[in-house]
Amino acid sequence: MNILTKLLQQNRSIRRFIQNDRIPVEALLRWVGNCRYCASGRNAQALKYVVVHQEEECAKVFPLLAWAGYLKDWLGPAEGERPSAYLIQLLDKDIASNCLCDDGIQLQTLGLSACAEDYGCCIIKAFNNAELRNLLQLPGHLQILHVLALGRPKEKVVIEEMQGGDVKYWRTEDGVHHVPKRPASELVYRVL
Repeated sequence: MNILTKLLQQNRSIRRFIQNDRIPVEALLRWVGNCRYCASGRNAQALKYVVVHQEEECAKVFPLLAWAGYLKDWLGPAEGERPSAYLIQLLDKDIASNCLCDDGIQLQTLGLSACAEDYGCCIIKAFNNAELRNLLQLPGHLQILHVLALGRPKEKVVIEEMQGGDVKYWRTEDGVHHVPKRPASELVYRVL
């Protein structure tokens, strides 16, 4: 197995972290810096990030997020299991009115960067936009796209073969998070 395949298999959505294991700000800035090497639609390079790493600031971001929609009885990580940092992805609308696919490319890059240094992340699209904008005191030309929750993983995530087309992830009583994936054969529509 090549190094990229191994890293992709390790880069799972982590929802429980070792909260007091703080990520050095230098690492966060290095990961954001990796994004400058990403492909960019029109080469606009219109994405920016708010780096949230101080414990008190992380505590303000956390209640504005929604976690794990398929786990209906779970309200998110408990105290002690919450992210130790966040990268908040912004679109600078003074540069471009949309980011095309740049957001996903950069989120994957950030996740792989964190994973390569034994950290984990969870991409969050469900958040209280108005309150987060207010907390971050963002000017009107900056649009929040995603929140990347980061930290040292406290949970085990296992890839499972999808059964009967069910894409819903689940957690067993021992706390292991299971994620069904389609077989590779289903990803190819046609070979010409």
